[in-house]
Amino acid sequence: MKLILKMLKNYKKEAFLGPLFKLIEAIFELCIPLFIASLIDEGIKNNNVNQVIQSSIFLVVFPLFGLIFSITAQYFSAYGAVHVAKDLREKLFKHIQELSYSEYDSMGYSFLITTMTSDINQVQTGINLLLRLLLRSPIVVFGATIMAFLIDVNEALIFILVTILLFIIVFIIMKITLPLYLKVQAKVDNVLKSTRENLSGVRVVRAFNRENEEFSEFKKLNQDLFASQVKVGNISALLNPLTYVIINGAIILLIYVGAIKVDHGILTQGKVIALYNYMSLILVELIKFANLLITLNKAVASANRLNNVMEKTSTLMKNDNKNINNEGEVVFHNVSLSYQNASSPALKDISFVAKKGEIIGIIGATGSGKTSLVNLIPHFYDATKGIVYVEGKDVKSYPLEELRNKIAIVPQKATLVKGTIKENIKWGKKDASDEEIINALDLACALEVVNSKEKGIDSEVSQNGKNFSGGQRQRLTLARAFVKKAPILILDDASSALDFNTEANIKENLRKLPYKPTIFIVSQRVSSLISADKIIVLDKGSLVCIGSHEYLLENCEVYKEIYASQGGKVG
Repeated sequence: MKLILKMLKNYKKEAFLGPLFKLIEAIFELCIPLFIASLIDEGIKNNNVNQVIQSSIFLVVFPLFGLIFSITAQYFSAYGAVHVAKDLREKLFKHIQELSYSEYDSMGYSFLITTMTSDINQVQTGINLLLRLLLRSPIVVFGATIMAFLIDVNEALIFILVTILLFIIVFIIMKITLPLYLKVQAKVDNVLKSTRENLSGVRVVRAFNRENEEFSEFKKLNQDLFASQVKVGNISALLNPLTYVIINGAIILLIYVGAIKVDHGILTQGKVIALYNYMSLILVELIKFANLLITLNKAVASANRLNNVMEKTSTLMKNDNKNINNEGEVVFHNVSLSYQNASSPALKDISFVAKKGEIIGIIGATGSGKTSLVNLIPHFYDATKGIVYVEGKDVKSYPLEELRNKIAIVPQKATLVKGTIKENIKWGKKDASDEEIINALDLACALEVVNSKEKGIDSEVSQNGKNFSGGQRQRLTLARAFVKKAPILILDDASSALDFNTEANIKENLRKLPYKPTIFIVSQRVSSLISADKIIVLDKGSLVCIGSHEYLLENCEVYKEIYASQGGKVG
């Protein structure tokens, strides 16, 4: 909650005026039973018309003023809550951008989405009710009790007893439900994760007729969430009936004792009705306060989850390594990599040198560590051992923005964003001219894709590029990387959806790039790497061979097996 309170300080006016106007409204409301007593005891009982009119005017004016103050308070409370939620979303989104891949892996995308949406909405609702009711409800309860003491001390003791009993019940229920609400939010994550996976893989689900199995799995998770919500809801729901039972019991006792005192001339009828009204006020306010605490329980649970994310810091290490390695553009020196909770290292003791302008192929079986290797170059992950050098400097000594400006990447999954083709290509270079964009599209063999569209480079790209085929998306992401003209180019299985002719043309264009980058090509296909200057062969995270295609055919058994499995002739 510290983060929430810190952000609420930016809206001090709203945080002050919201409760203040609610407090003034409460004072007006506390005066109303006194006017009712006056109307009965001094007006109706004595046939005093002037007193009846005067009391009636007050009974109209005070509620009207209370309404005005209440609306004003709700405006300031809602304004503060909405703006804090807005600031939280922006702060959280920015913070998430600064986290490393390791944090994403450990927390999970579903958890982050739930935190960004559901949890912040819960916090917003909690702040809104907090500003409106946190002061008002206790003031009304204690104010009504004090007023009761002014009317009759003995009757007021009933108020004290009721208040103590109700606060004990509220405290016990709150203590039980808070950890349960945390479990509910965790189960919301599970439902969201299942939904997200199902929607993103809907084609695969249908292709393998897995609809029934997926529905059964979702139903199980949803039922688990339902059971948890019912459990915590049942416990929270005890607040209202317990409150009603205690208050109504107190009202019966109040009226019984009051009737006896009226009969003995100790109390007037008006004062008994005033006491009844004050007890009714306490009933309403404690019900509101109970609901406030339920909402605050949810908000606190969500705020704790939010705080857990905000306390996460990027685990990417930074150092001031002054050692310079000028052997090549990219140098791996005894590099190993282990992922969190992994049973074995993804990479083990990798060493190689990639000179400026070289094309380096990377091949190996699935899970051999190809993508892990290239992910260390832009410092997406920390090497757990050894050093990765880029342009002679340890990647850990670079500011991330400076390092990543030197690298253009085409990832395994060709990802486009909603907008135009031009806007997507400009992700590579913000100020790229139309001529540069066309040239990059030509190098990526994507001009035909653009020319087939009525608006050319201004054609719309739908979310995730769903209005393009897999091969078209890959070519557009290649163009996005080419337009950057970075000294290091990483193509992570970037031609998997391309036909052989298109792939061959792109490989030829790689040699023609005027800025002569050092290129890393990750591929499963030997045909994609034959013309590479060096080919790195990985097997279970270890570098087993490195050399040209011809050298590897003569000296590397693993490479020969891969080549033979793809129809190549060995020997």
